[in-house]
Amino acid sequence: MVIETGKKVLRIESQAVAGLIDRLDEKFEKAVEAMDRCRGRVVITGMGKSGLIGKKIASTLASIGVPAFFLHPAEGVHGDLGMVVKDDLIIAISNSGETDEILQLLPTIKRFNLPLVAMTGKTGSTLAKRSDIVLDISVAEEACPLNLVPTASTTAALAMGDALAIALLDKRGFKEEDFAVFHPGGTLGRKLLTKVEDLMHVGDQLPLVKESVGIKDTIMEISRKKMGTAIVVDVNGLIAGVITDGDLRRALETHKDILEKCAGDVMGRNPKTIERDALAAKALQIMESHSITALIVSDDGKRPVGLIHLHDILKAGIV
Repeated sequence: MVIETGKKVLRIESQAVAGLIDRLDEKFEKAVEAMDRCRGRVVITGMGKSGLIGKKIASTLASIGVPAFFLHPAEGVHGDLGMVVKDDLIIAISNSGETDEILQLLPTIKRFNLPLVAMTGKTGSTLAKRSDIVLDISVAEEACPLNLVPTASTTAALAMGDALAIALLDKRGFKEEDFAVFHPGGTLGRKLLTKVEDLMHVGDQLPLVKESVGIKDTIMEISRKKMGTAIVVDVNGLIAGVITDGDLRRALETHKDILEKCAGDVMGRNPKTIERDALAAKALQIMESHSITALIVSDDGKRPVGLIHLHDILKAGIV
């Protein structure tokens, strides 16, 4: 019985959302265009459950770079309307379209000459009649067996809000890089904003040896810098190769006189490099594709300016 009830709720709510599809017409397009033209903020208002949906829609819009906030209608008529300024756009959510607190806001909204978009289940309601654009979010029934608790109607309102936000995002050509700007603390933000130069080792931290340096001193340099690798340069300071822990192990197997060799004898030639202004995520991709743990940073492909290690990328949370 419980499972069947759950299935019924999901069925009713999915049908409520699906029912919105054929209602997206020129009114929806006008709403998106009005939001795109808005030079102020998008102000979402709604009472009760509609208000909770409104808060989520405002949050979604803000996350894609649209200045937006939620205005509680009851607080609005007691002073918070002072937060609304010229050039704002109002989206009012009311299933009945007769919510008293919403209707009390309308004279001030009209006095400010602000565009008003209504999301309502009653297209003949007072709110609908006094709005510039009306989006029909009506549902055939609530998922509640008493047809009282806002369930399918709030789901439909949320889905319509998402449709507005994503349509606006697409219209503005919003990209991953733009999303990252507003989410610098998240994984995606770090992935799209962190550059190699933010994480690379430079100066005295750089494990660097010349081709002529003996293996013993090379091992000492690798140990001191604790990155499991050393950059090998020629007499002119240009990149000649790289020596890793793996290179040293292989050299031990092939050279009985390993301590008599120099860095140039055992180094790996043509090492992978990356530019300092490249994304750290790109460095990670190169390391994974070539099964290596470090990349030489070089702006011209010839002279080393740094070294970025896999551990640096992982510590920065770029995964």
